[in-house]
Amino acid sequence: MSFQFKQFSIEDDQSTMKVGTDAVLLGAWAEIKDANSILEIGTGSGVISLMLAQRAKAQIQAIDIDKNSVDQANNNFQKSKWADQIMAKHYSLNDFCKSESKKYDLIVSNPPFFIDSLKSPDKNKTRSKHTGELSYEELAHGIANLLTPKGKACLILPYTESKNFKDITLIENIYLNKQLKIRPKATKEVNRVLMEFSFYKSKLEEQEIYLREENNEFSEAYHYLCKHYYLS
Repeated sequence: MSFQFKQFSIEDDQSTMKVGTDAVLLGAWAEIKDANSILEIGTGSGVISLMLAQRAKAQIQAIDIDKNSVDQANNNFQKSKWADQIMAKHYSLNDFCKSESKKYDLIVSNPPFFIDSLKSPDKNKTRSKHTGELSYEELAHGIANLLTPKGKACLILPYTESKNFKDITLIENIYLNKQLKIRPKATKEVNRVLMEFSFYKSKLEEQEIYLREENNEFSEAYHYLCKHYYLS
């Protein structure tokens, strides 16, 4: 399927991670100030990296464990105006950590989720949605190894798992500094959390938005967050 944003387009038919609201939220929310180097863990079709490239002049390295996703991400990057800024490589996070000595100012990830749900019979979908290929412990350890001393890591997670991940990051001396709780609608429970981590302890900044009105139209807050990306 093809998706047209204001300044780029995305094909995701070969990718294990389809373009979805979670990816768009993370790409729009992640703070790129002072980031000269960015790493995306689990790039899928590459939409988050392209969203960041639209806002930042940083060099962006994307990795994914799925070869088809990497190929499609690179095709999407090459079609964009930021082809010289972004590259995807076929790596697991563990292998990338072993081969990479560079540190990154910003690390972003829309990681595998649905820990306790039944695994899909489709192996590629299983890879993208379950932590069997990448545990949260491995993700936290990878972030700790690849982040610059003053860098930030931004993720989006299901609400219940966000609390587990916060506890895991403490083992790596990584601290939650900011989070945005997401409700599907104003009357629904929080089901997603955008999270920003660093090596520095600070008072937690918390905000909350909902995505859709009762008539299913996107909310004003969602439109504002994504205003630089969606076509009117």
